[in-house]
Amino acid sequence: MTTPSTTVRGPVRAEQLAPNLPGSASEATLVGVTRPRLSWRYESNDPAWRQQRRELQLTRDGATETHTTSDSEQVLVEWPFKPLRSRERVTLRVRGGDDVSWTPWSEPAEIEAGLFEADDWSARWVTPAETFTVADPAPIVGIDFAVRRGVRSARLYFSVLGIAVARINGTLVSEDHFAPGWTSYEHRIRYQSYDVTALISEGPNTLRALLGNGWFRGRIASFALHRGRAYGERLAFLAQLELHYDDGSIDRVVTDDAWSTGTSRVLLNDFYDGQHIDLRRDPHPALDGTVTILPTPTARLVTPEAPPVRAVDTLPAVSVRSVSHGRHVVDFGQNVVGWVRIRARGRRGQEVVVRHAEVLEGGELSMRPLRSAQATDRYVLAGVQPRKGFETLEPELVFHGFRYADVTGLDELTPGDVEAIVVGSRLERTGWFATSDAALSQLHENIVWGMRGNFLDLPTDCPQRDERLGWTGDAQVFAPAAATLFDVAGFFSSWLGDLAADQLPDGTVPAVVPRVFSEETPFAGWGDAAVIVPWVIFERYGDAGILRRQYDSMRRWVDRVADLAGPTHLWSQGEQLGDWLDPLAPPDSPAEALADPAVVATAYFARSAHLLARAATVLGERDDAHKYRVLAENVRRAFCAEYVSSEGVVRSDCQTVYALALHWRIIDDAPTRASAGARLATLVARQNYTVATGFLGTPVILDALSGTGFHDAAYRMLLSHERPSWLYAVDMGATTVWERWDSMLPDGSVNPGEMTSFNHYAFGAIADWMHREVAGLQPIDAGYRRVRIAPTIGGGLTSASARHLSPYGEVAVEWAIEGPRFTLSTVIPVGVTAKVVLPGGVELFGLGHGKHRFEVELPAEAGD
Repeated sequence: MTTPSTTVRGPVRAEQLAPNLPGSASEATLVGVTRPRLSWRYESNDPAWRQQRRELQLTRDGATETHTTSDSEQVLVEWPFKPLRSRERVTLRVRGGDDVSWTPWSEPAEIEAGLFEADDWSARWVTPAETFTVADPAPIVGIDFAVRRGVRSARLYFSVLGIAVARINGTLVSEDHFAPGWTSYEHRIRYQSYDVTALISEGPNTLRALLGNGWFRGRIASFALHRGRAYGERLAFLAQLELHYDDGSIDRVVTDDAWSTGTSRVLLNDFYDGQHIDLRRDPHPALDGTVTILPTPTARLVTPEAPPVRAVDTLPAVSVRSVSHGRHVVDFGQNVVGWVRIRARGRRGQEVVVRHAEVLEGGELSMRPLRSAQATDRYVLAGVQPRKGFETLEPELVFHGFRYADVTGLDELTPGDVEAIVVGSRLERTGWFATSDAALSQLHENIVWGMRGNFLDLPTDCPQRDERLGWTGDAQVFAPAAATLFDVAGFFSSWLGDLAADQLPDGTVPAVVPRVFSEETPFAGWGDAAVIVPWVIFERYGDAGILRRQYDSMRRWVDRVADLAGPTHLWSQGEQLGDWLDPLAPPDSPAEALADPAVVATAYFARSAHLLARAATVLGERDDAHKYRVLAENVRRAFCAEYVSSEGVVRSDCQTVYALALHWRIIDDAPTRASAGARLATLVARQNYTVATGFLGTPVILDALSGTGFHDAAYRMLLSHERPSWLYAVDMGATTVWERWDSMLPDGSVNPGEMTSFNHYAFGAIADWMHREVAGLQPIDAGYRRVRIAPTIGGGLTSASARHLSPYGEVAVEWAIEGPRFTLSTVIPVGVTAKVVLPGGVELFGLGHGKHRFEVELPAEAGD
């Protein structure tokens, strides 16, 4: 039997949901739409092969049907079959063909429809009749039930006002943490769905759920900075276990007043403060309390679009230092998000306290950056006999941001007794990067770690202090880098659903999503997430559907800004956060940046109007496309007339205003662009190539330099080790990206400002430029259908490489300099064509899939 030259790689993907998620290989992909779009990838050894036709095969209710189409589409292909029904489970396969033959069929993909209609639910929301406040032990709700012989399958659907850890017959129903996550509870509440067939047995069974405060109540929901109140006072559980039998009958076990409740051994749980557990208490307490039925929330139940939060890594302790008798400081060597797991040996009633921090000062945990967050887990041991075993200490209902842990209460603690459990949304890694400069490669890894920790169910600003919120400004500046490093299509789609739901009637976008502030102000760069993030998802994944779904939200934001700017088209009124955390601003006044807030705001107005016009064009909204194209041009002209001199000087004359105006081509005519670019380069040189930009200027500063021909200045800034710079933090031992350029001072002390974090991803937005310019890999068409491979040589680098798992497959580039010779190797997947630009200006067009290698002699000035 001959091996086919072209095969379909993996199963078909439904929507932006990853099939066969690690840890749940038997699970079907749960979809929340009746006509999920489909995608697939190929592997081929035949450089001439092209998909000219495709065949999708669907098996439902034992019958198979096939749909054949002649085209080359393989990403987000429209569903060609009858719509799915609630609960329906189908199997899909695909094969592609050229004009001669077909590939083999793909692996089968199991797709299961969610519960689409309200009357699909017969369960009711239940809550303990006895009030459990945030100061009380976490409640357990549950029921005992009987199962008849002949169960064919069992599926559990559940949702929570709060978070839940669910078990059937004492076994976890999944490896997910903090389910169902944080959404705009007033509008959307997620529900989970799990195949629990393997956990069900004939005869008596139990279903229990430990309920935690999560994001629903506790300090994260009611901290004084926020709306001053929790989403609700009562935790509640909604569950529907459906048992399908061989004879076609169905039994349902649903939450109702027959359920009961009890008290767990979790005495306290709060995302900011930690979890307290008394291990002496019965882990399986009697449920002797009653439940109350809550009124059905007005929010609609939705299926998850984002991957669940999972344990993604386990890190051993690098060192354990005994500070005094019974007290130890543990270093895990990496700033992470998750918790500490300890194998403890001690006496009954002995208390073990675990505190968490990101850095040390004077050898002690630096707790000041956590502000009011206690970040402390406490355990009262049940006690085990010496040499007979140990107790495992770890929380279930909280997470922390830390590199160091202070463990008190154990006589002995060795590195083998303690490890860090790393958690985050289970995103698929899609981007890798390396260079000959070790510090630059480490910076990239720091960015990856920072994103891994902060993309925990939503894009948070930081994971450790009393904040951990979905700031819209942080998300929009980092979105291109995020989409480069991980598959975030479903993750951002979920978050954007909450952004639209929380958007105010006048179009104002909350500064934080889900919304927490009682009053909202339209902030440039923050509210623009409504337009910029959907556009990034379209660009990187070819998903026009996200533009269609978010289009009204995008338009309402731009219309809101247009009203604020008025007939002048200059957004010069109102409060702004501006170029937040400009390193030249006063430490305690992060909004007092050098950049004029009106210049920054008007630049963002022009950018969002421009992207909205492009989105309207993609969607075929011709009238809107014309309207917003004219608006964008009017804003651009007003910006230049008001803020740009004839010599190309931009008002406030600082790095950020030039970066925005140049990279977004607000300054568009060639002479003025040349003057402005030269002025920017002069400012950068005067600053000795250190960074003088904040949250809004940093993501575009290097693009502005390289885009106007100042490649050397861009490299010198990127590779600077002076403070403030990206590599200063690397030299100081950072393993994630900091909130401030100088979160830690050269003497090892923490920045004296009231706000500093050692795990903020915003300044890591530069990873996108590193992939596009240093490695030279960037998309030309949406979804990477066409790519440009054009490395920018400089900075003394002698090699660089990048790989990106695009919707069509992996695109890779690797280049190296040896003496006068430059070599470039690429890998292009099926369905993608590439344009390659080599040093000296040699251009090659239309490269198809396969491996390619080029070698040229460097021009004399290259790499200087």
